[in-house]
Parts: sequence; C-alpha cells; structure tokens
Amino acid sequence: MAALAPIDGPAAVSDWLSGWRAGPGDGTVAAADWLAPARAAAAGRFAAHGLPNRRVEDWRYTNLSRLTGLELDWTPAPAEVAKESLPALVFGREADCRLVLVNGQVRPALSTVPALPAGTLLTSLADALAAGRQDVAALLRERVAVDGGALKALNDSWLEDGYVLIVPDGVTVEMPIEILSVGTGGALPPAYQPRNLIVAGAGSRVTVVEHHVGLCIGGYFANGVTDVAAGPEAIVRHCKVQDESKEAIHVALLDAALGRDAMFDSFCFTLGGGISRNELRVSLDGPGAHCRLNGAYLVGGQQHCDHTTAVDHAAPETHSDQLYKGVLDGRARAVFQGKVVVRQDAQQVEGHQMSRALLLSETSEVNTKPELFIHADDVQCSHGATAGDLDAEALFYLRSRGVPEGQARQLLVEAFLNEAIDAVALAGMRLPLERNVARWMAERHAT
Repeated sequence: MAALAPIDGPAAVSDWLSGWRAGPGDGTVAAADWLAPARAAAAGRFAAHGLPNRRVEDWRYTNLSRLTGLELDWTPAPAEVAKESLPALVFGREADCRLVLVNGQVRPALSTVPALPAGTLLTSLADALAAGRQDVAALLRERVAVDGGALKALNDSWLEDGYVLIVPDGVTVEMPIEILSVGTGGALPPAYQPRNLIVAGAGSRVTVVEHHVGLCIGGYFANGVTDVAAGPEAIVRHCKVQDESKEAIHVALLDAALGRDAMFDSFCFTLGGGISRNELRVSLDGPGAHCRLNGAYLVGGQQHCDHTTAVDHAAPETHSDQLYKGVLDGRARAVFQGKVVVRQDAQQVEGHQMSRALLLSETSEVNTKPELFIHADDVQCSHGATAGDLDAEALFYLRSRGVPEGQARQLLVEAFLNEAIDAVALAGMRLPLERNVARWMAERHAT
C-alpha cells in the first residue's frame, strides 16, 4: 500500500516511486525473463512524465488532482464477489460467453466461456504468459516498449493480468464475447491496471462487449490499456458500456492497428465514474482500412467525462468516421478531443468527426477540440461541434399535445442520442441502451 502524495514533476514522482513497488510481486507471470526489465523501464518512463496535469495539452481539460489526495491499495487482495451479485442481463439477455474480471484480475469461477471456434483463445493474460504463449509475449513486448504517455507507462509497470482474445485467420466468432469488469471497494480504494489484447487474424470476425460496473459505494482507480491488432480484411466490433461507481476514477486507453481493408467499429456508452476518460488511438496502416468511432454519454452532478481520439491515416484509401453525442446536467463537465492525421502519401482519404452536446442545466459545460492535420492533397475531411439546450419549439409542440414535461424532455433526449445509438452494429443492444437513458432521466428527476 502506498499513498499517492502530490506529484508535480519527475523528482516528486521518483520520491513516490521509491516507496512504491512497481509491478506485482513474485508469481508465475514474473517468470518471463523480459517482464521485470520491461516493468522497470515503464516505471522510469512514468517517473519522467509525472502524473498528467493541465500543462499537458492532451490533458488540459481533465484534472486528475483528485488522485493526489487518495491513499490507494496498489495490491488489493482478491475481492469476494458472489456470482449472483453480478449483472445477470447484458443487452437484454444472458451472455453466452462472459469473462469476468474483478479489480483487474480474471476470475474463472465467475466466468462462462463455452467452446469457441477452433484456434480461438479467450483467457487471462496471466495464464497466457504462464503457459508460454510466444505470440502473446511477442506482441506484448512490442507494445510495452511504446511510449504512450504517463498512464500507459503506469499500466506497463504493473503488467500482470487482463484478458487475451486471439481469433485465427478466417475464423468468425458468431456470439458476442462479453468482458465484465467489476470494481469493488475496500479499506483503502483499490487501484488496478488491467492489460488486454485483442488479435484478429486475416479475414476474421469478432465482437467484444466490455461492461464496466461498480459493486460498491466507495471509489477506486481503474487504469486499463487494450491493444487491438486487426489483420487484413478483419472486422473487429468493440462496444463498451462504462457504468462504474460514481466515486470511481476510470481511465482507459485503446490502441488499435488496422491492416489492409480491415474494419474497426467502436461504440462507447458512458454513464458512470466521478472522473472518466476514454481514449482511442487508431492507426490505419493498410490501404482500405476503415474505422468508425461513435459514443454517447449521460453525466450529471459533478461528473467529469472525457472522450479523446486520435486517428492516423497512414495509408491511402483509408476512411474514418467519428460521432460523439452527450447529455449533461447539474455541474457536469464533458470533453471531446478528436484528432485526425493524414500523412503525405495517404491520398484518397476520408476523415470526418462530429461532436454534439445537449446541456440541460446552466451550470454544465462541454469543451471540444477537433483537430485536422492534413499533409496530402486528395482528401475529404471535415469536423464540427455543437452545444445547446433542448429545442424549445419541439418541447412546446409535445407539451401542447398533452405530453407531460418530464416525458417530453425524455423523448427529446432519446431522440437526440438516437443518431449515435443507431450506429451500433449489434443486435439486441438498442433497447437496453434506451432503458439506460430512461433510468438516467428518472434519477435526474428524483434528485
């Protein structure tokens, strides 16, 4: 256990690290000869960066100073969680395939993993490394060596567990794979750093649904990193529902690399967390690669919600679309930072991004920073951002036809979010998402 004292520069970070054991203790994972040096190098990178603050451009709108006042349990004991206490229904039905993580550690006893297509692997990172999976180790070593900022370095320095999904060439996994990540409290708020890998071979198809929930009243710190590698003509659909405890700090980075004609389809639905940041970095490395990044969020009270994206069009004839829509109430804050880079040799590229926010109170606030860096001539790129209140004419129209004000507002909020929700390419998902919107609106009126 260690207290995260105020960190304001490399020297202060070094002092903090001197009393903090970077990475887990002895165990099967540590048997890999490259792992300990990799963790140590990552701890050094974290010390060099310091905890991100508003002087760092990508973090100018999101303040993590709350962390500096917390004493965190960096090595929490496995929490006792009854299977009956887990959310039974996700997207309106029982999950056919569910891998459960509690405080960042895979719990096989709580999971349901049926037989998957031949060659498909779904397991814990700890088990994959302990079993000597060289493909997992090789990709992990490559990704850990990449300097992706302070919080990625922090995750790298605690490399221990998470989930691994490998789909071989030409294989289609028909059932959605659910990853249920559970955060729990303790005598001290737990801090955990799950590390996940998704590898989709050439021509493969897979859908991953991440559901993040909190089973406690208190807070915790979750700092997850997911690496996605999609081979030529692969299709990876990734859906994330973040419904953590309202006291939690949830930070997540997903880094995807797409080969020729590969497709990455992402949707993030944010409800929970006192502070949350969902960061996506996508590299379109092969001609014809395509990504679609969509999101919807509902935040109130004093919640802070950050969506940050970066799409790198590194190859010609690539395409990206981004749409994020959110509703804010109370003193909530939201951030959208979207960056599109088109390299010099990446001709015939399309890159579009849009952020729209609905402010239900005068004290809520949204900050947007769309960016285009275009170094090629034959491109079609656009960006836009809007923020405003409910349409007064539409609200009056509904009220004039006998619709109660609360119900009218709910209908308009649902209609506003529908554009983003409709883009989710997963059967059975729309109704549960709409129920979450209705629940949020009901809780808003109750407070």
